[in-house]
Amino acid sequence: MKKYYLGKIGISVTEMCFGALPIGPLQANISVEKGAKLICAALERGINFIDTAEAYKTYPYIRKALEGYDKEVVIATKSSAETYKKMEQSIKDALESLGRSYIDIFLLHAARVTPSVFEERAGALQCLKDYKLKGIVRAIGISTHAVGIVRRAAEIREIDIIFPIINRLGMGIIGGSIDDMVKAITEAHKAGKGLYAMKALAGGHLIDRLEESFNFVRNIKGISSIAVGMVNQEELELNLKIFNDEEIPQELLTQKTKPGKRLFILSFCKGCGTCVKICPNNALSLENGKAVVDHKLCILCGYCNPVCPEFAIRLI
Repeated sequence: MKKYYLGKIGISVTEMCFGALPIGPLQANISVEKGAKLICAALERGINFIDTAEAYKTYPYIRKALEGYDKEVVIATKSSAETYKKMEQSIKDALESLGRSYIDIFLLHAARVTPSVFEERAGALQCLKDYKLKGIVRAIGISTHAVGIVRRAAEIREIDIIFPIINRLGMGIIGGSIDDMVKAITEAHKAGKGLYAMKALAGGHLIDRLEESFNFVRNIKGISSIAVGMVNQEELELNLKIFNDEEIPQELLTQKTKPGKRLFILSFCKGCGTCVKICPNNALSLENGKAVVDHKLCILCGYCNPVCPEFAIRLI
């Protein structure tokens, strides 16, 4: 598989990144053993890049997958911590949970915020800077759905990596159009930032147009890798063929394009609105004292699930 450098930091990653969100508790919730086996299969097939986050609760899967594995693996993780102390704890937890002495890429997890996030989370950002100086974190940056944040991050010298949302439908993009996001990505690349992309399939909305949807993002100047969520061997095989520009057997394509999961709000929802506030895509709202989901806007990011105090949200 092709490899590209992420900006100017000297980290080389495969064009396909294993997105760890779907295997974990927020989505498919497969066993640690099964998830680790899938990650191992991806590594054995040449993928060297894994994307995760503190909120995904997938550190155990990655740690188990890497037991006895001695080849290069680049791990990117994220934390929504706002203060120095909380970010420091997030870093320590990641190191301990993953069983590593350093983290390759550590990002501010900031889907639905404004460009002022860098001031609002100044303590957390300073912590990342300090741990980079210590050599415990190799590169720092931000994950975002917002065009304005990509633009702002491109201007901040200490930011190494930007992880933006981009897909050919423009789903999930905040504060601009597809063209605006592509332009912001290109400008960030010119500024020397490393970029890898999320939600190329718009949370499954583009599942029936796999190749053209992945290729749309692959062809954006500045994108070095695409985080792709997978939960079984069939998905892995198909995605590998796409990224290796191989011919795709019809049976693999048929398996991948079957209907995927959907978000459901259970009847005991109390309508507190916590999920509405956290949703970066405005796919949730309150009606008659209950949360409701607009499936046309939902990209299955899973951010709503862990914040529900009633455990009334399911991905089925």
